Amino acid sequence: MHRVLLLGAGKIGRMIARLLLDSGDYHIVVADVQQESLTRVEKQSGAATLQLDASNRRQLASALQDRDSVISALSFHFNPLVAEVALETGASYFDLTEDVATTRRVRAIAERAAAGQVFMPQCGLAPGFISIVANHLTKSFDELDTVRMRVGALPQFPTGALKYNLTWSTDGLINEYCNPCEAIYLCQRMEVLPLEGFENFSLDGVRYEAFNTSGGLGTLCETLDGKVRELNYKTVRYQGHRDQMLLLVNELRLNERRELLKDILERAVPVTFQDVVVTFCTVTGLRKGQLVQVSDARKVYHESIAGENWSAIQLTTAAGICAVLDLHVAGDLPVSGFVRQEEIDFPKFLANRFGRRYDSQIATRLSSGAISGNGS
Repeated sequence: MHRVLLLGAGKIGRMIARLLLDSGDYHIVVADVQQESLTRVEKQSGAATLQLDASNRRQLASALQDRDSVISALSFHFNPLVAEVALETGASYFDLTEDVATTRRVRAIAERAAAGQVFMPQCGLAPGFISIVANHLTKSFDELDTVRMRVGALPQFPTGALKYNLTWSTDGLINEYCNPCEAIYLCQRMEVLPLEGFENFSLDGVRYEAFNTSGGLGTLCETLDGKVRELNYKTVRYQGHRDQMLLLVNELRLNERRELLKDILERAVPVTFQDVVVTFCTVTGLRKGQLVQVSDARKVYHESIAGENWSAIQLTTAAGICAVLDLHVAGDLPVSGFVRQEEIDFPKFLANRFGRRYDSQIATRLSSGAISGNGS
């Protein structure tokens, strides 16, 4: 049985523990600094737990001594140290980070990986699933022109001026809204500003907006460099949200006071577990001399499991990292070193027992004809 140390007993960590334990194929120890969170996981899933400070190298090393893999469902700040200790103890490493600098540090650590030891950051929804599906769509073209990726985790019942509820890491959300964004434009890799690149569109009869945010492309800029004229990633929100965030982040300069912005959001914006995850990817290019466009669009809703409601962002994020771990254990990933999301075979991902969350009754497949709008 594959032995996993799962770091983080928050919203996503609880879902990961539930999925892996229910499969019956993994021995899980869930670690967190907060005993209250660990007690909740124990009651929900029966997982073994360990109180641990993830900023303490000695505690991490002790916890990883008998583990085959470590999954970090922690804030990105902790991940470089977790990756370093994983390297030292021989455990394979998986995380959910959207932070570009963190991924670069993990990649540098992975250069010293032992045989059979993999380091795979960005294993969630975006980055993660969206990179897998985007790369899959590019393979059907003789020559690429544009790759456009759009993802949103949205309240099913929006209220207030923001039309938004907190569904995952507040630190990660602020990173997305404040950090520079990678893109390819006119065949040149560049950084663009967050909250810019604004566009409106309709999907399945609902009006949305989208704008640049950081981290969602994962490593695709590097993978597709020199192969595509335009590549970008934008976050999807209900109309009006972007203007409110521009006021907070730019005009009030809370991008320079991120702890204050975090405090404001967590005190004023409620959490919801009644949400919907929207993904769509559009790729344009040449096939046999003809300009062709293909799209993949999906919606995943929250779901009740064992009498408890789990949000769509919990389900999709946890399903992504659990599927990747499953594929690693099955020998369907590169055998060692740094692994990119786009190295995953998309049909194998969807066929996986966890990846099926994206292609089952709970995932609504939308035709490309359901998408319309304007913008870049």
